[in-house]
Amino acid sequence: MRLDGNAAAGMLRDLFSIDTTAAEATCGGCGKVGPVGALFEYGQEMGVVLRCTACSTAVLRVVRTDTAMYVDFSGLRLLRISQ
Repeated sequence: MRLDGNAAAGMLRDLFSIDTTAAEATCGGCGKVGPVGALFEYGQEMGVVLRCTACSTAVLRVVRTDTAMYVDFSGLRLLRISQ
């Protein structure tokens, strides 16, 4: 059965309302697995870039403006969140 993305609203709300620093991130560049909280952070004013500690790939980028938050997961192969 195929639905539109609105069907995932509850799951997405649960996903993004938790602390993910202990979640395991798999780097899209080199495949290293480690907790999000161990990634190197650059920036703080308008947003942050979290980089892999092994290869410096930008794993996660977040920018916050007055009207929106922009999240780029393109450097993240997998994010494992334990329940």
